[in-house]
Amino acid sequence: MTDIEILRPDFPRGRFRFVLFDFDGTLSLIREGWPQVMIPMMVRVLQETGTSEGEAALTAHVEEFVMRLNGRQTIYQMIQLAEEVKKRGGRPLEPLAYKHEYHARLMRRIQGRLDALTSGQAAPSDWTVPGSATLLTRLQERGLTLYLASGTDEAFVKREAALLDVAKFFEPHIYGALDDYQNFSKKMIIERILKENNLRGEELLGFGDGFVEIEEIKRVGGVAVAVASEEAARQGINAWKRERLARAGADIVIADYRLVDDVMRLLFDV
Repeated sequence: MTDIEILRPDFPRGRFRFVLFDFDGTLSLIREGWPQVMIPMMVRVLQETGTSEGEAALTAHVEEFVMRLNGRQTIYQMIQLAEEVKKRGGRPLEPLAYKHEYHARLMRRIQGRLDALTSGQAAPSDWTVPGSATLLTRLQERGLTLYLASGTDEAFVKREAALLDVAKFFEPHIYGALDDYQNFSKKMIIERILKENNLRGEELLGFGDGFVEIEEIKRVGGVAVAVASEEAARQGINAWKRERLARAGADIVIADYRLVDDVMRLLFDV
């Protein structure tokens, strides 16, 4: 499997004016390993309902809906968890309570990474998808306007983007999940970009590693680059991500941004 795969050779090139990036897994690796926190937590919650399903079956089921909803705000995964508890005769907590528990568990996993970045013991390049800063610089130099939209809470996205020294490429267009979750979605951001800037679909370029952002970019006629990053190894294509993102409609699949010259040539015919 090559590090650049063209799924739709006839995609429109070189007309882009705006670019939308997802954050976690697309630029940031700070939250690498989040499924290994969320999925076991949810499996434990479902086991507590007394269901007769085995751990392997529950894990497969939870993984399916967690990854299907990846790219949307975290609260939607927790809403689904509450529904799954109800289906099994349990009494679920409020989705926000599940979200808080998940976040507390995730912070225990990633706090050391945040501390190292804050103190300077780690460099931003240690916790970004390889080549991120170079790609963002090249896109900005071409005069494109960059937007960042994440399903992670907005306050955390802004903090982590600053720690990774990528916030400067996007400000003031950095968006994340809100407590009033119905007032934010990637779909809303995309529609706002098109409406406020009188943009045609082919003038919008998107990069993401989640099903949702790829699907939404394609829905409006944009060009979608799937970043099927191997987050832990920091090299090569993750076959599972690639399959899902191809199914979402991606035009191109890449491993990371190491081959930035090739990516720019492919997108802009330069």
